[in-house]
Amino acid sequence: MAFLKLSLFILITVALFSSFCFAGDPYVFYDFGVSYIAASPLGVPQQVIAINGKFPGPVLNATTNNNVVVNVRNELDEDLLMTWPGIQMRRNSWQDGVLGTNCPIPSKWNWTYQFQVKDQIGSFFYFPTLNLQRASGGFGPVIINNRKDIPIPFAQPDGDIVIVIGDWYIRNHTALRTALDSGKDLGMPDGVLINGKGPYRYNTTLVPDGIEYETINADPGKTYRVRVHNVGTSTSLNFRIQSHNLLLVETEGFYTVQQNYTSFDIHVGQSYSFLVTMDQNASSDYYIVASARFVNESVWQRVTGVAILHYSNSKGPVSGPLPEAPSDIYNQWAAMTQPRSIRQNTTASGARPNPQGSFHYGSINVSDTYVLRSLPPMTIDGKLRATLNGISFVKPDTPIRLADVHKVKGAYKLDFPNKPLTRPPRMDRSVLNATYKGFIEVILQNNDTKMQSFHMDGYSFFVVGMDFGIWTESNRNNYNKWDAISRCTTEVYPGGWTAILISLDNVGVWNLRVENLDRWYLGQETYMRIVNPEENGDTEMGPPDNVLYCGALQSLQKPQHHSAATSLLKGISKLVLTLLMALSSGILFC
Repeated sequence: MAFLKLSLFILITVALFSSFCFAGDPYVFYDFGVSYIAASPLGVPQQVIAINGKFPGPVLNATTNNNVVVNVRNELDEDLLMTWPGIQMRRNSWQDGVLGTNCPIPSKWNWTYQFQVKDQIGSFFYFPTLNLQRASGGFGPVIINNRKDIPIPFAQPDGDIVIVIGDWYIRNHTALRTALDSGKDLGMPDGVLINGKGPYRYNTTLVPDGIEYETINADPGKTYRVRVHNVGTSTSLNFRIQSHNLLLVETEGFYTVQQNYTSFDIHVGQSYSFLVTMDQNASSDYYIVASARFVNESVWQRVTGVAILHYSNSKGPVSGPLPEAPSDIYNQWAAMTQPRSIRQNTTASGARPNPQGSFHYGSINVSDTYVLRSLPPMTIDGKLRATLNGISFVKPDTPIRLADVHKVKGAYKLDFPNKPLTRPPRMDRSVLNATYKGFIEVILQNNDTKMQSFHMDGYSFFVVGMDFGIWTESNRNNYNKWDAISRCTTEVYPGGWTAILISLDNVGVWNLRVENLDRWYLGQETYMRIVNPEENGDTEMGPPDNVLYCGALQSLQKPQHHSAATSLLKGISKLVLTLLMALSSGILFC
């Protein structure tokens, strides 16, 4: 037995040296055990999804150009995939973690993601993508730091504070998808969580006693970078800290023109960084609030997340009413002023020392225009479904790019329409055949009744315009062609449109979806297939050695054997991880 353990260690060490000794950028390593735990965030016992026993999961912390290795152990009783929205996976959509690019990780299996955070900085989060699992947890923050030789466009904060907000149901994800499968709406959430905890009891009628709430500790006079992520199911939230200004500085990997806000709307799937200075007196603590937005507030009053900001010299607990939410609920044109005010800081360095504003997107000719219209869910073939351009996407049995590599016919269709068509809606596996190195305009037309967020994997895009009504070509005259924010998730108001511009320089198959989980589950998504027609092996990475097979390629999959050797590998994993850390930090040399 000792000889076997030693032999295994030698083999692993040799493999690691041969794999990593010549890598130019450091590696960071994470081990994610995804499992169910019991929790009571709203005072009612329920099953949630935890990472390494934590809910929410731990921070994934990396620096620009780091190679990230995340070993995911699926301890759930169903398939799993993890995604990292906003991480562009340059030339490597194989690591994206959605069904169009990856076969699912079966229950009790593990799979290792390996990707580089190439030329990126900023605030993001990870989550499970299958079967509404995010509605039960499994999410956590991602921080990508600047390299030390690249300055940030503000004074170094005194600390980082991560806040994860989101609407929450006492029913778990299996019950929620059963409701959707039976043609029902999810209904109003049961509350809003802040860092996985329920509301502080600011109101004895609305909030029952005994709920654990979040406390954020801070020192007076210091300035903190507060990173806020809306990981919820479907509700836009207004975020505010009582008596404190929110100085916006970054969103999803790009520095913004710095502006102060007293409150800020954060839509499903969005991430923001604010600088918050602890400049108030310490007569008492302060409320941190995340409340439902663009709803009937009198009905949704109990759907409010409340945490506490506690100064180290505070003289007592907070009391009194919550700071008021914006009063423009029935004037959404006024509400749209805020997202329109977000501008890119074109003089700041990002992941590289050259100014980000050197990319003059406004002077590039658009090669294609796609108008993607969403409608309220409808019945198609007897099932409740959501659509884009009349197509409700059907999850692929075989991942799209893997089907290409193995020449699987009929796995999908390259016929997604570039505008809404006057024909009956249908369910299909229809994909956009996008042109490599094209510069495209996408109009997200929301003819649904709910606020929606749209996200595109593999890219950031320029948000150049938004308004109410039906988009027409004349709206281009009002686009921001100079300093529009670049990001990966944008809101689209009900009855309105948002225009984005995308430079298609990242080959692969990339998911374009609504982030509202109910609409996504019901089929409101598609994929962009972007292939270099002169592919020579340099513009796209091939499938990884540990690629999983499913669907038409199921016969290629080898079973994972949980043998004695596997147990030994787990037993020495900490020693191996230590060796890897040493290698990546330069402590060991080849």
